[in-house]
Amino acid sequence: MTLTAGAFQSASILVVGDVILDRYWSGATGRISPEAPVPVVHVTVSEERPGGAANVAANVAALGADVMLIGVTGTDEAAAVLADRLEALRVRCRFTRIAGSHTTVKLRVLSQHQQLIRLDFERPQAIHNGGGMEQLFEDFRSALSGAQVVVLSDYAKGSLANVEPIIDLARSQNKPIVVDPKGRDFSRYRGATVLTPNSKELEAVVGECAGRDELIDKGRCLCETLGLAALLVTRGERGMLLIPREGEETEFPAKAREVYDVTGAGDTVVAVLATALAARQDLQHAAALANTAAGIVVGKLGAASVSVEELAAALHDKAGAVSGIVSEYILIGLVERARLRGQTVVMTNGCFDILHAGHVRYLAAARALGDRLVVAVNDDASVGRLKGPGRPLNPLAQRLAVLAGLRSVDWVVPFPEDTPERLICRVRPEVLVKGGDYRPEEIAGHGCVTDRGGRVITLPLVAGCSSTRVVTALEGLTEGKSPS
Repeated sequence: MTLTAGAFQSASILVVGDVILDRYWSGATGRISPEAPVPVVHVTVSEERPGGAANVAANVAALGADVMLIGVTGTDEAAAVLADRLEALRVRCRFTRIAGSHTTVKLRVLSQHQQLIRLDFERPQAIHNGGGMEQLFEDFRSALSGAQVVVLSDYAKGSLANVEPIIDLARSQNKPIVVDPKGRDFSRYRGATVLTPNSKELEAVVGECAGRDELIDKGRCLCETLGLAALLVTRGERGMLLIPREGEETEFPAKAREVYDVTGAGDTVVAVLATALAARQDLQHAAALANTAAGIVVGKLGAASVSVEELAAALHDKAGAVSGIVSEYILIGLVERARLRGQTVVMTNGCFDILHAGHVRYLAAARALGDRLVVAVNDDASVGRLKGPGRPLNPLAQRLAVLAGLRSVDWVVPFPEDTPERLICRVRPEVLVKGGDYRPEEIAGHGCVTDRGGRVITLPLVAGCSSTRVVTALEGLTEGKSPS
């Protein structure tokens, strides 16, 4: 199976369910509280990400597909943050905001990449009291015709308490329905296309299974009873099992090479499965892609997404070993994995229009400051703005390829702005390096790096080596002059 960059651009997904804001507070723990036998976390990093059905939608958007998210929130600050995060990810949202209610928030406190505690803030009953169910259904009705596949993401927070008419309406328009179920009563999902329970959730419904064969038999019986086309059962380290109502089951071995966090892995599975179905993949191939995606996302921290490029690399057995030229989105995941392994990430940037010996020595020195070196490169338009007409002499693709071929460079990523400050603040390297006679505080991204305890270092230029000197010499040759 192969994937191209635009494999899912024609897909359109409608996600309905319980939207959640995931918050992460993390920092070092160096002592035990004198008030109680608990660690004291000095919080230095705070992140907010879409969770629940919102994470499903974010995963769909990361694949390049069109996605609309329908859900119920409060009128609080968490709802505004969630909407902003989703808009930035190209997710179209239609939220019913209930006055006096609270958006569901999950706050995780972490240290050393380990969860110490999770605090949940929620009021599911407010959805019913505020008329949220009726408005959600009307929003679903108006959006349904524009979707190829429907995803129902049930976190038992109340948005899908009355799920039956939603499924009936989708079926009446022949829309495939993928459900991430919750609870012990799967009869609520009667008529859906595929359910994606984990093995524990399934056994809570069909009864304990002595082994794989019994799980398949009971799963197939459930499909028959509820009119499902199939179950896609996630089984942890044993991978996934596709149990169709008719035909042979298919087993997919686990793809994960390193498991750091299973948070949100089910969201990724249902998102990839639905998006692949919308892109006209058959159920078996869609399930295989979902299994591959799950193996990638459990190697990331917290609720995360998987890109088409990561999927393509994993399908070619390159997962976890991606190097060279990468997109910004992939870079963030790679940097996160490097940190989870305890590696130090170094970052530098430049135009690198004409690569010379000074660049090579500089990049080798930068790489020696850590375990991984990221080189951010100005795109052609920004080089033209910085260097003037006629520059760059070498287009972006060639500049990236030459840098990626250097032994000292791990990842090369382009950026469109005149300075890399936005990208640096997103990558958050432990070490930021720049050449020349800059003062560290003058370097773009200085504040983002030092505020998180990182270092900003300047390295001396190599005497006699500069792109300007090379360009001047070339111009002299074209005019018939001897190079100095």
